[in-house]
Amino acid sequence: MAIAELLFFAYRDFIGEPDSVLQEYGFGRAHHRVLHFVWRHPGMRVADLLDILNITKQSLARVLKQLVDDGLVLQEEGANDRRERRLHLTEKGLVLADKLSAFQRKRISRALAEAGPEGCSAVRQFLLSMVAEEDQPRVRELIEAKVAPDMWRAREVERHD
Repeated sequence: MAIAELLFFAYRDFIGEPDSVLQEYGFGRAHHRVLHFVWRHPGMRVADLLDILNITKQSLARVLKQLVDDGLVLQEEGANDRRERRLHLTEKGLVLADKLSAFQRKRISRALAEAGPEGCSAVRQFLLSMVAEEDQPRVRELIEAKVAPDMWRAREVERHD
């Protein structure tokens, strides 16, 4: 049970600083998750985001509306299918996503440095193993996807990936 408790404490601290910033905007963790995945995967379809977040259309619609209305996210029609909606961050959205991520990148970098040379691969394997087995290939593909260079401004964590 010590590992479970450590996960709770790690999660608390991992999201603590971003939560404070999100409160200034009147946003919560759902907004953070949307910003994160749209930042990491610009042009992703709303349908893909629904699948990743495993939430209802209604929940996502509420969060997306706030992010669009506040000028953080753009929705575009798909090139081949006008019903398809593709998501992109605006410059304002990029700045916020990078700010939220910077807290987490710093915390991860410090923890991995303390874990030593073998730590990164052990942590990656442990976390992937925590994901439902049937979702692991899709999650692996998602996290290994290359990101447009201007979307990932700070690079201190990349050397561990």
